[in-house]
Amino acid sequence: MFEHRKIQDLEDFFTELNKRREKGVYFYRIDGYNRQIGEFLRRYYEAARRMGVVIEGRIPNPDERNLAYYEEMMGRDFRMDPAFITSSLRRWLPRMNDFQRSQVASALYDCLKGLARSGKNENMLKNAYIKFMCWLYYKFERIVNQLGENQIPKILYEGDISHYELMLISILCHGGCDVVLLETRGDGNYQKLDGASALSEKLALPGMGEFPEGYGVRYLTGQLQQEMERERLYGRKPSVSACTNAWISGKGLEDCKTPLTSRGGDPTFFYNCFCRIMGAEDKLTYQSELYRFYLEMKNAGRRAVVTEGVIAPPSMEEIGGIHRKNYQKTEQMLLDLSRNIRYTANEELQRLMTVAFIDLMLEEAEVPGMNVNRLTNKAVYLLCWLKRFQSELFSNWKMPEIGCFIHLGGCKNENEALFLRLLARLPVDVLILVPNLNEACCLKDPLLYEVHFAESLAVEHFPREGGDIQIGTAAYHAERELDTLMYQDSGMYRDRQFTRANSVTLQTMYEEIALLWKEELKYRPNFDTVEGVVTMPVLFAKVSGVKDGQVQAYWQQVKALITEDTFVVRYVPMTDSTDPNPMKACATEFLKSGKVQKAKIKAHRDYPYGFLREEIQEHMLDKLQMLIDRKLIKGTFENGTEYTIVATVLNLHRELVRLIQRFDFTKRNPKLLYINTGERIISLEDSITAAYLNLVGFDVVFFVPTGYQSVEKYFNRQLVEEHQIGDYVYDLQVPDLGRIPRNTRPTWRDKFFKRGT
Repeated sequence: MFEHRKIQDLEDFFTELNKRREKGVYFYRIDGYNRQIGEFLRRYYEAARRMGVVIEGRIPNPDERNLAYYEEMMGRDFRMDPAFITSSLRRWLPRMNDFQRSQVASALYDCLKGLARSGKNENMLKNAYIKFMCWLYYKFERIVNQLGENQIPKILYEGDISHYELMLISILCHGGCDVVLLETRGDGNYQKLDGASALSEKLALPGMGEFPEGYGVRYLTGQLQQEMERERLYGRKPSVSACTNAWISGKGLEDCKTPLTSRGGDPTFFYNCFCRIMGAEDKLTYQSELYRFYLEMKNAGRRAVVTEGVIAPPSMEEIGGIHRKNYQKTEQMLLDLSRNIRYTANEELQRLMTVAFIDLMLEEAEVPGMNVNRLTNKAVYLLCWLKRFQSELFSNWKMPEIGCFIHLGGCKNENEALFLRLLARLPVDVLILVPNLNEACCLKDPLLYEVHFAESLAVEHFPREGGDIQIGTAAYHAERELDTLMYQDSGMYRDRQFTRANSVTLQTMYEEIALLWKEELKYRPNFDTVEGVVTMPVLFAKVSGVKDGQVQAYWQQVKALITEDTFVVRYVPMTDSTDPNPMKACATEFLKSGKVQKAKIKAHRDYPYGFLREEIQEHMLDKLQMLIDRKLIKGTFENGTEYTIVATVLNLHRELVRLIQRFDFTKRNPKLLYINTGERIISLEDSITAAYLNLVGFDVVFFVPTGYQSVEKYFNRQLVEEHQIGDYVYDLQVPDLGRIPRNTRPTWRDKFFKRGT
């Protein structure tokens, strides 16, 4: 009989019998998991499925039909004799050869002798013998004629094995097969049967832990099925592959300029680099070096593509050009979408693109929280961009040509990062330039090589022509460095240092309105600057009633809030639905699927804000999108109110636009003071304007001496903090506020701070 041997490595299980260190078989049980064990079990399961037996749970006991057939063929005779067992096996399992029959008969006889020693009577031994014979025929007949062959058959058993199952599998193991018991619920049940581990060895490897949820034969079956499906995705594999960065010297631009013939000579590889250069080696010469690098690329006949800042998202036309369907599974989606990759001029390049695309998408599919819909959107973006740059990078491509894709500025989003990772797996040098060390780049990839320099330089455009180069003097750069020291995390801010800002509304007491009104934003509570975005604490309030019914004092309080940055509305409404508005006619084309079409708005001949600073235009349009997204105005996406919002915001009063233009997000913010003394509810357009200006960063305060419902009628939720300050007073006329004398009586605040003087 074959002896059980100990392995030195899991790979021993897959070694042929005549190449094993000791001629023998392996019987191991596994009750823990790590990555190495997972890989082994996947391979072992595949081997057992192909040339062995896989058992999930218990082996069924012989039923009446099984027993009837056995009795018909073999009769009811039984003798505890090796010759009898050998003869019976010859008739019952005729495909076994004499050696195999002898091995199994000997092991079976030893097993029955052990049962006899434990006190089993002859009838019990006969029942055990018949059970073993039926199991051999109905469960293991496919491997009995392979026992002891050079390619050793495998048995994989998952579950809590029974006493008789353990005996039979031990018999087969001694007959010449390997066995693995997969104990996902632990080794405790086995220890009750074989506490001394006389029949098998327990596997012990470093780092073993619990099995993944649901692990077992079904899990392995699904894993194998998934691998087979994924193999179908690739079709015919390319004959060449990437050798990325293995050949570089680590000098960034110089590596990209290395002649293709000097990179390597193996015809099965294309030699490309994937590099990110952070900072600048010398600020004075940086841009001229880039220009010289670009010229050398062109003179060498290499194709080069340059993108700056953000890679323009795919247009609706580009997305429409990608043929796609609705998908339930990742493999189904990738198989269909990969058919969009077409490069008939060179099938080898098409195969490279397909493999790179599928590899990355399968990797993304493993990201926590990823689903088929999100993965499909990412795949469509990649395919659109690949199609957009394909001709520039690969026109008439042939080995060993390498194009060059240069991206100035860090990757701003995961789609950009994914696209550059895709290109880095193709015959392309991918170079990411981030000279401004204050910029972030979200790209991460094990293939990426990084070069770091200490100097930081803001460069908005890649110098393709000599006229594109702007080179600062040493004094200029010194001033910028001083700027950085003074205005970065110091609480001091340069004029218009920030281009992005979001407002938060402060909840205050009424008395605090006057205190905060003239205070710069940076001194207000909850002001912050994080990653280049300002948090602006602003007021959005309604003051109802007149304190103590004192009308003169009331108007003095109103006048005290009028500053050079304050827009005052004295007559209600400021804007009515019947007022002329040239933006109404084109509002529907400016909003598609709930998204503000910035490019269309800016390109329109009647666009009224084209003269403003670009960052202010972006700020205004961003807040328009925010107003629509938050559905602050009643009727948004219900009765077409969203188009009224677009038309109203694009037709603001000229003075309001001027206040926005000169707004510095860290200093005093502009104000809207709205006085409504009558019974007329303000218009929808005025409510839209107020909510919009609040998002832009205005302080907005309504004075309503009547206490009547006002701006809140058109809001979906409570946006305005209301202050009830006194009696309701009716039929007031707004006076000429310029002639109202200022209140010279000391306030409680003045008295408090002057008490000790």
